[in-house]
Amino acid sequence: MMKKTAIEIFLLNSGSILIRYGLAVILIWIGLLKFNQYEAAGIRPLAENSPLFSWTFAFLSTMAFSAILGVIEITTGILIALRPLWPKLSALGSFAAVLTFLTTLTFIITTPGVIERGLPFPYISASPGQFLIKDLVLLGAALWTAGEALEAPQMQGRTRTEVKRALFKYSKY
Repeated sequence: MMKKTAIEIFLLNSGSILIRYGLAVILIWIGLLKFNQYEAAGIRPLAENSPLFSWTFAFLSTMAFSAILGVIEITTGILIALRPLWPKLSALGSFAAVLTFLTTLTFIITTPGVIERGLPFPYISASPGQFLIKDLVLLGAALWTAGEALEAPQMQGRTRTEVKRALFKYSKY
């Protein structure tokens, strides 16, 4: 195996940190916003056109629905961030994020206005189309953090050098 350069090591290690904690920040931040009226009003058109969520408005107000999503997103983000302490809980958070982003991606099919009016596919609108499509990358990040967190418990009982190799798998350790 070829030895990696310092820049390769830096990019791979910092990228893996940003994937995990960037995903956690996004989920926590957006979850906190769900407790505001403007955010609740903004997600209602997505949810009410979805067969997965439209039925909830028969017994939940827009704010209550949004607050439930907020709690789920905040909890998911916190669990993902807990990877150094509790890898298995972090993996659970990552799986919750996978479900979140898979669900959000279904809105591309169910929400009117995703395809730009007067243009064919693949011309998606800025909102909601481009707003939703970015969840493909977040889904990939959630899948990666799940796999990485599931791998972490295997490090227990290993030497300090072996753990360093696993944590900084792209480095020269």
